[in-house]
Amino acid sequence: MEQTNKKVLVSLKDINLKYDGEVILNNINLDIREREFVTILGPSGCGKTTTLRIIGGFVEPDSGDIIFDGKRINGTPPNKRNVNTVFQKYSLFPHLNVYDNVAFGLKLKKLPKNVIKEKVLKMLAIVDLKGYEKRSVQKLSGGQQQRVAIARALVCDPDIILLDEPLGALDLKLRKCMQLELKQIQRQTGKTFVYVTHDQEEALTMSDRVVVMNNGVIEQTGTPEDIYNEPVNAFVADFIGEANILNGTMIDDCRVRILGKELECVDKGFGKNTPVDVVIRPEDVMICDPSTGQLTGMVESVTFKGVHYEMSVRVGKCEILVHSTNSATLGSTVGLRVIPFNIQIMNKLLPIEHNIIETEVTYSDISHTDETDCYFEFELEDETITVKGKYFPQGTKLRIYLPFDALSISGEGDGDLKDVYIESVVYKGERNEIILESDTRKWLMLSDIDEQVATYVPLYFNFSKAGFEVIEEPQKEGD
Repeated sequence: MEQTNKKVLVSLKDINLKYDGEVILNNINLDIREREFVTILGPSGCGKTTTLRIIGGFVEPDSGDIIFDGKRINGTPPNKRNVNTVFQKYSLFPHLNVYDNVAFGLKLKKLPKNVIKEKVLKMLAIVDLKGYEKRSVQKLSGGQQQRVAIARALVCDPDIILLDEPLGALDLKLRKCMQLELKQIQRQTGKTFVYVTHDQEEALTMSDRVVVMNNGVIEQTGTPEDIYNEPVNAFVADFIGEANILNGTMIDDCRVRILGKELECVDKGFGKNTPVDVVIRPEDVMICDPSTGQLTGMVESVTFKGVHYEMSVRVGKCEILVHSTNSATLGSTVGLRVIPFNIQIMNKLLPIEHNIIETEVTYSDISHTDETDCYFEFELEDETITVKGKYFPQGTKLRIYLPFDALSISGEGDGDLKDVYIESVVYKGERNEIILESDTRKWLMLSDIDEQVATYVPLYFNFSKAGFEVIEEPQKEGD
């Protein structure tokens, strides 16, 4: 449960920001409470660091309000906000020792030397650096340097500490250790921490609340348990931990069809025969005898992970990931069972309707009617699109249906649409389901390739797989 009984320190209200015409933040709303560890989590380019910098005063939004302790602070410079930031590179002063690095902010405030000494020594003890006062920061380990940076940020008694991927430069073992230390420091000092990361484990380990961002919007906010067990959509489910995400159809309340089988679930309110995304965590799939399984498949791989076996089971064309303390035999046929409570139903990120083009033929080849020679053209987002092998007279209004496999981002030339943005990539057990965004709309496609989110690619249309419907015939002369 969210800690709603705590005082709200910072509120972001309807925050919007663009760079060079590109939307970076799209109507962000977020409350951050006192003594709370909040993690903003998301892939590269999702807007999480920009959100942190807006709180810190390093970036001003195009619109919206930043409310700090009940007062609007838009335009207030960073040094006038009671906020300190810890960056990934720490930004320590190499010519100063540990004591002087931590004391730097207090000296700027011209506090008495005895007060500075008392505060610095107390803070060094909290971050487990007692006795390191005279040590050169250049001779410290990465973890020790990070603790110096945290001590320097905390010693000035800010209301909020902003941490921008501070563990990113550490090796894996030290990073795991520092996750626990950071949470302990936050609890010990009672400060509000706002932490930015792309690492799901960090978010789940340290946070009171997790804010999942993607493509400039907040997808979901909740406790680590909420985010993991009740993801709101396929992006969140795919980004947080491992998951089997499958295409399904909600037959009715508490009944869903996946992989040709009808299963019982606990979700309601999706309507009848509604396409949905279905999430089943690997640890919730039970291996059983094929005769008692809801699904049956062949074991394609078995990997020992220390605390469990990771198995890939092929059900038809779909791969199901299973985590179990018991191993199945490679190549054997097994049954799979999932209790209704562990089947999560979600609305689809993007329905197939987004692949429909309504347009008007701007030019057509009237010299040939043979399908191998004829073609027509239409305009789409300032591009002229040519469809070969089809003939519709100029002026015809068309509705073009493009199935998932009629779109691709590999081919010859510049593509039908250039510089299309990859918004999300979700593996659906057989292929990746990719959402792309062009200038005015979004598109949905399937791919066998793991494409990189937040990159720009050309988009190609294979009109030989498309369906065409005439909405209105062109007017004839004299009509």
